[in-house]
Amino acid sequence: MTKLDGNDRWQQKMLLTEHVEEYGRQQGKEAKSVGSRQMLTNEERTMVRDLILLPHIDTMVSKSIAEIEHSGNVLSRAYLMTGRYIQNRIMKDTYMLQKELRQRNVKIVPDEQDDFLIYHKIFFRGYQERFGLTRDVMRTEISLRLTNYIAELGGIFKNLLK
Repeated sequence: MTKLDGNDRWQQKMLLTEHVEEYGRQQGKEAKSVGSRQMLTNEERTMVRDLILLPHIDTMVSKSIAEIEHSGNVLSRAYLMTGRYIQNRIMKDTYMLQKELRQRNVKIVPDEQDDFLIYHKIFFRGYQERFGLTRDVMRTEISLRLTNYIAELGGIFKNLLK
């Protein structure tokens, strides 16, 4: 890593072509020497985020199932089946994410919790990083994820009715 990494100002200055080429060669050498010890990729960050969110989604679905069990709703059985299907998908997704992150040598440990932020420590390939999620982002992502699960279930019902 050089002082120019992450600094786009150097691109605006007058540079000789051979300097730009030399900088590119140095970057290529560093990337090869680092090899598998790279920083987290965006895909891995997304997987970490999802693995952090899935237990929260499972808790929400469990509470909803408990409420439905005690209600006198006529469709409670259908709602319970839907809730249990979503819980099953959450467990499968959690297992797959844990397996994939384990293969990539990424470990997540809860760190601390503020009023608006939840932090986790991520250990990966000899590095450590602190990963924080705000409650607003968590709510949004949970809502999107639940919508996806429900849409998936709706697709299954549509296929059955054809």
